[in-house]
Amino acid sequence: MEPAAKGAQLTAMSEEQHHSTEEDLRQHRLDKLERIRARGDEPFKYIFERTATITEARATFEEQENSAEDKAGVQITAALAGRVVSFRDHGKSAFADIRDEHARVQVYFNQKKVGEAAFTALSDLDLGDFIGVNGVVHRTRTGEITIFADSYTLLTKSLRALPEKYHGLTDVETRYRQRYLDLVANPEVLDTFRKRIKLIDTMRTWLTARGFLEVETPMLQPLAGGASARPFITHHNTYDCDLYMRIAPELYLKRLIVGGFERVFEINRNFRNEGVDTRHNPEFTMMELYEAYQDYLGLMDETEELFCAIIDAVNGGPEFEYQGTIINATRPWKRLALFDAIKEYAGIDLAATRDRDEAAKLAKSAGVKIDNTMGYGKIVDEVMSACVKPKLVQPTFLYDYPVEISPLAKKHRDNPAITERFQAFIGTLELCNAFSELNDPIDQRDRFMQQAKERERGDEEAQILDEDFITALEIGMPPTAGLGIGIDRLAMLLTNSGSIRDVILFPQLRPTE
Repeated sequence: MEPAAKGAQLTAMSEEQHHSTEEDLRQHRLDKLERIRARGDEPFKYIFERTATITEARATFEEQENSAEDKAGVQITAALAGRVVSFRDHGKSAFADIRDEHARVQVYFNQKKVGEAAFTALSDLDLGDFIGVNGVVHRTRTGEITIFADSYTLLTKSLRALPEKYHGLTDVETRYRQRYLDLVANPEVLDTFRKRIKLIDTMRTWLTARGFLEVETPMLQPLAGGASARPFITHHNTYDCDLYMRIAPELYLKRLIVGGFERVFEINRNFRNEGVDTRHNPEFTMMELYEAYQDYLGLMDETEELFCAIIDAVNGGPEFEYQGTIINATRPWKRLALFDAIKEYAGIDLAATRDRDEAAKLAKSAGVKIDNTMGYGKIVDEVMSACVKPKLVQPTFLYDYPVEISPLAKKHRDNPAITERFQAFIGTLELCNAFSELNDPIDQRDRFMQQAKERERGDEEAQILDEDFITALEIGMPPTAGLGIGIDRLAMLLTNSGSIRDVILFPQLRPTE
């Protein structure tokens, strides 16, 4: 007998037809649990020896089928396991679908084959239970690959019903708070996180193949340095001192360059106590690298190559869709000086003035909101965010940023008012930040002191003077270029996700009351 069409009503496991509340459903399953135990069966097994995953069993069967003259006679024996995701009862036979991490397969139960007692016990199975099945794999008359059960074993009893009465989990808040339910109900979410894992694996392989060494630097730091951001503060009881969850690993990675490493990188968490939206989470993943004897122009070429390698590995080529637009990442990418981009997209020439008030007037004339705490550099950055970034859909590098908002970057070799810094944008997402790194300790101290003035003016994200880092620079750091890539945003791009929460397994959410 063939299976019912997809979406057919359940019979043996149609508990939702008779139990309306979640607690009723749970109690119904607890009653089944007791019946299972009363029969002498353990509903939470210790092990099941699979001979293959469902994907492997399918592949083996199809390989034999393709090489056989009598395709109808092809069959293999297998022991498969997975979660029950559908069930159709047909009297003395039944069909189920089970799913493991990568695939699903149909299971056929026949009363004579599995025995009357085992067949009757199918009524105590529920959607969400895990079972192991021993039997023969071959095709049904309608052509579906199926394992014909000789026997089956309940491996784990699910005590709660699958979400949304088996029509998928659509409530966004629940999906984020209970990601395990999201993964069970929406298998495509597994693919999103597989792509994220592939992204990181490709990045790590690319870097190590080019001589970069992966290192680890402190998460708890005595000073919050390396970026312009508000930190989380904690307290160490033994030392009786406040410490900061790191906002960036930059200053420690540069210390390693001072110490003699020439190519280092780290893939790890940063923490910033700031706003939460579709592109920001207070805990996020970054890759930062530092390369001695390199500058920002050479690093821009390497960054483009790295991004293209990741895009090709994850999405199979340079073209992909993001939020309704086809992105083409074929090299070379567009490159625009920041002030040229502002002139092109905002219609104002901020390079023509260094006066803060004049810059503010120009920004307001372009429709950009400016407040009194913003210095010249912040105004330029605000105009870029409001007028330029929304236009950067296809891969684009912006370069040469004002010195005021780049306290750790070297001044441009031809223009001390700007720095040798670039950022990459795709799909309007800012994906990376990079510099020719400032290695002049006197200039670095002056920059930190200027940051202190910005903090006095009300900029809580301005950077703090790190005397030990200055000491390290005085020991001597070779010419160096550094790059930071936001893993979460890159994952958003490559999985066509509209929110950063879609690519973080357990995003930070407002506590429930």
